[in-house]
Amino acid sequence: MLRRRALKREDMTNTMFKLNLADAGQFLQQYWQKQPLLIRGGFSDFQDLLDEDDLAGLAQEHEIDARIVTREKQQWQVYQGPFADEDFEQYCRGQWSLLVQGVEGYLDAGTELINAFDFIPAWRIDDLMVSFSVPGGGVGHHVDQYDVFIIQGKGRRRWQVGGAGDTQEMRPHPLLSQVAPFEPIIDAVLECGDVLYIPPGFAHCGESLEDCLNYSVGLRAPDQQALLSSFADFVIDSGGFQQRYQDPGLTRRTYSREVSRGEIQALRTLMQQTFEDKGFEHWLGSFLSAGEQYGQGAVSFSTGEVAEYLQSGQPVIRSLDCKGVWLEQASRQPVNILYLGELHIPFEQCLTPYLEPLLQQPYWYYSGDADAETFKLLAELVRKLLNTGLWSLSED
Repeated sequence: MLRRRALKREDMTNTMFKLNLADAGQFLQQYWQKQPLLIRGGFSDFQDLLDEDDLAGLAQEHEIDARIVTREKQQWQVYQGPFADEDFEQYCRGQWSLLVQGVEGYLDAGTELINAFDFIPAWRIDDLMVSFSVPGGGVGHHVDQYDVFIIQGKGRRRWQVGGAGDTQEMRPHPLLSQVAPFEPIIDAVLECGDVLYIPPGFAHCGESLEDCLNYSVGLRAPDQQALLSSFADFVIDSGGFQQRYQDPGLTRRTYSREVSRGEIQALRTLMQQTFEDKGFEHWLGSFLSAGEQYGQGAVSFSTGEVAEYLQSGQPVIRSLDCKGVWLEQASRQPVNILYLGELHIPFEQCLTPYLEPLLQQPYWYYSGDADAETFKLLAELVRKLLNTGLWSLSED
């Protein structure tokens, strides 16, 4: 039976992961969103980030998205978290799996595992899902509409992947979407360290052969509805975009109820102009970096204090749920903008090599290689980051 084990961030080993992929460029050209790929030994000497009891502890946190999927006597059940201790004994029956989303927000090693896939743009990374399954456990044959890299932890799991195309949807439970069995193009047993890449639209099914852990790096792929809905909210909240339709060249027509092709195009153009407005990129940066909480635990520092701290060799610690981005500029400008949800922080382009690891690494150490002017700018940027509450200094 699973037992709750609470995780503390300082208990986590900061492990570096390196994906054994000979040519990332070739992978993107040949496989990315085109066909699945099994990478045997994708991670050498892979060590699990946590165990099933750690996972059970996370599944009891109220802010965590967790579920238990069971199959007993060919009947599927889905139980949504958060869970209590007694729930595991009650729900974990038959062939079952515990699945927990967003684990990278609680483990430094989770962030490091995601960083192994840094040949994919960071804004495309959604989260790290970790699952524990007993023999026969899984969620059945199904299709995802996003890319996913599945890393095998302890134990062995058989994976089957079908081709892309029409599949017959089935719902054995209201919270469980499956498809009919398919002819596999990949049928393999994954062992510790193996990696399976599955593009969107390819049906697949994983079934545990023994107690095992799996780590799924999911890639976000917003659809038009999500993008337009968010942008519409931005347009409404901004108070701008007040330009009205005009038709000074209006001429008499035969049918007053008819909307002419010219008017259709003029209205389409009026709407398209909202996407050409400079506010579009501000919305996009905020949308792609949304999800953080600001100002919690923020402490006010002076630039001098930050500079002294950086030179002491101590780390700047990033909140694990921070997903800041910046947008490539159409023309070269000395200053760019870092987006942290609704928060926008200007930064000098010369600081980009420092900002990338500040956003990527759980613990960042100043390398000591900046000239005096660049270091002054860097210390000021770090001060601004600390004041968001998403970064902090070591208490040692």
